Amino acid sequence: MLAKPMCLASAHTASVATLVLLTLAALPLWAESGSASPQATAATPTPAAPATDWVYPLIKGYGGVHPRPELPVRPSPSLDYKIIVDVTHGGTDHDKVFGSLVRLARLVNVMAYAGVPREHVHIVAVIENEAGFAAFSNAAYRKQFHIDNPNLALLHELKQSGVELMVCSQALAENGFEDSDIAPDVEVTLSALTDFAVYGERGYSYLQL
Repeated sequence: MLAKPMCLASAHTASVATLVLLTLAALPLWAESGSASPQATAATPTPAAPATDWVYPLIKGYGGVHPRPELPVRPSPSLDYKIIVDVTHGGTDHDKVFGSLVRLARLVNVMAYAGVPREHVHIVAVIENEAGFAAFSNAAYRKQFHIDNPNLALLHELKQSGVELMVCSQALAENGFEDSDIAPDVEVTLSALTDFAVYGERGYSYLQL
């Protein structure tokens, strides 16, 4: 009476064993097929962005230009450009070059990159408001902020590249400063208010930085 149940149990055990063997035999095929399990899937690394190129055609180290020779709207080398720039924005870090002056350098470099001859570029920069401190001599700047003026080297480069640098005498007087507090590369004018009117009459376009 016990033989039949034992045969059934043996048959059941053999079926389970066969199923396990078939399952184990299938595992290498799954691994070799190129399909990875979710746990084994590695994150695909993101390719690094290509480095951006910058060139400095005239003023070195400041106001770099990203070359885009294919773009159509660009200055013409055959024309004269007259621009009066209202440089107003300073900076909270007085040990760093003011960003507005760096952008002024970029204007100069963009013109040079576009192939406009220096004699066709006429830029006047009136340095006022928060940016006015950049026009200080090193001694005056040290007296004000207890550090050297980091803008002087760039001001000199701008002057050498043909930019006329100006500061308002009315603003100096109103704030208790003297002409002698101004760096030698910067000219003191009667008033920033009339500077824009005078150069506007001379055909200069207005730009604020």
